[in-house]
Amino acid sequence: MIGDSIDDVRGYSTLQIGLHWLIAALVLVQLVFGESMTAFVEAAEEGRAASALDARLASVHYYFGIAILGLVAIRLALRVGRGTPAAPEASRALEVAGRISHWLFYALLVVVPVTGLLAYYLGDPFGEVHELGKPLFIGLIALHVVASLYHQFWRKDGLLMRMLRPG
Repeated sequence: MIGDSIDDVRGYSTLQIGLHWLIAALVLVQLVFGESMTAFVEAAEEGRAASALDARLASVHYYFGIAILGLVAIRLALRVGRGTPAAPEASRALEVAGRISHWLFYALLVVVPVTGLLAYYLGDPFGEVHELGKPLFIGLIALHVVASLYHQFWRKDGLLMRMLRPG
C-alpha cells in the first residue's frame, strides 16, 4: 500500500510527527537563509571571497538540504510501511486536493535538494530549477497552513491534532 491509509492506523506515530516538524523547521531555515548560498556561489563565480556569514550559511544550506533528503526518505518509508490515518469525512474534491498537496510536498522535498546538489556540483540549469522550489514551497506551505486551520476551526474534525498528538 503506497501512501494511503491502512484501516487500523488511528493516528500518526511519534516518529512520523517528529519527522514532520523537524523537516518543516529545516525547510523554514532553508527558505529564510537560502539566499546566502546564492551569494556564496555568485562570489565564487566572480572570483571574490564571500562574507564569512554567507559562507557559513551556505554550508548550513548544503548540509540541511542533505538532511532533508535523508529524513524525507525515512518519512516516505514510514508512510509506505505504516500507512496514514484515514482522512476525515470530506467532499471528494477536498480529499483529492489533500492527497495532491501532500504528494507535491514529497516531490518538492526530494526534487529541490537533488537539484540543489546538482547545481552545486554541475551548475546551471540545475540552479535555475532549484530556485523555482522557493516560491513553490512558500505557496504550498501557505495552502497547507490554511487547510490545517480550516480543518481545525471551521470543520472541527481534529485533523490538525493528528500532527500534534500521536495516535
